[in-house]
Amino acid sequence: MTADRAAASRWAHLAGRLPARLAELSGPTTGTVELPLHLAWSGLRQFEADDEKLLLGLYRIVLTNGLREDLTRYLNAELLVRHWPRLRIAVGKPVRACWEQRFSELMAAVAAA
Repeated sequence: MTADRAAASRWAHLAGRLPARLAELSGPTTGTVELPLHLAWSGLRQFEADDEKLLLGLYRIVLTNGLREDLTRYLNAELLVRHWPRLRIAVGKPVRACWEQRFSELMAAVAAA
C-alpha cells in the first residue's frame, strides 16, 4: 500500500462524522470547556472559550479527533467560520479538505480573510 493510500484510508471515516449543516454546531462561545478523555488524553483538558489561543487548541483537537456528537457539542458554527482561516492550517490537509468540501461557508471565510 502506498503512503497516499494509507493516509487516505486513515481519514476515510471523516466525512461520516461531519454534521449535515454547520448550524448543528451549537457548542459554547464563552466560559470554560472541559474535554473528555477520549478527546484530550494528554495535556490540557480545560479550555477558556474567551481566550483565542486556547479556543483554537480546543477546536483543533475536536476537529481532528471528535465524533459527530463531539463536533456538535464542543464546536460553535459562528466561531468555527470566524477562525477557520487559522484553523485550516492547524488541522492538516485531510481534515481541512473534508470540511471545506462539505461547507462552502468555510471557503468563503478563507477568501474574505
